[in-house]
Amino acid sequence: MKFQWTLVLGLIFALIVAWFAIVNVDPVPVNYVFGTAEWPLIIVILASALLGAAVSGFVSMFRSIMQQRKIRRLESEVNEKEVKIADQQNEIAGLQHAASAFAPDPDVEPRDNNLGSDISNS
Repeated sequence: MKFQWTLVLGLIFALIVAWFAIVNVDPVPVNYVFGTAEWPLIIVILASALLGAAVSGFVSMFRSIMQQRKIRRLESEVNEKEVKIADQQNEIAGLQHAASAFAPDPDVEPRDNNLGSDISNS
């Protein structure tokens, strides 16, 4: 929907510029660095508008390309980190399994390590 509104506003602006250019058809002097020429104002206005649109389009394309590169780089970083997380989770599961082999069995009663001598009576 945003694109449609942008398109409509762009067309309205283009019509306003075109109407303004048609109303101003008188020749005007255009000063270049290397000389001066007289051109109809309609051509100067339309050329300026087209040049501005072209520059704006190139700038937006450049920004879009840079954003796409950044998105791809960030997506690859996310994928690398997800792989690292999965590896670490597998390592944790393996360590927990190994630790469970050394854990005391809850069904077995604790042993008396006193070995027959009563140290508490001495």
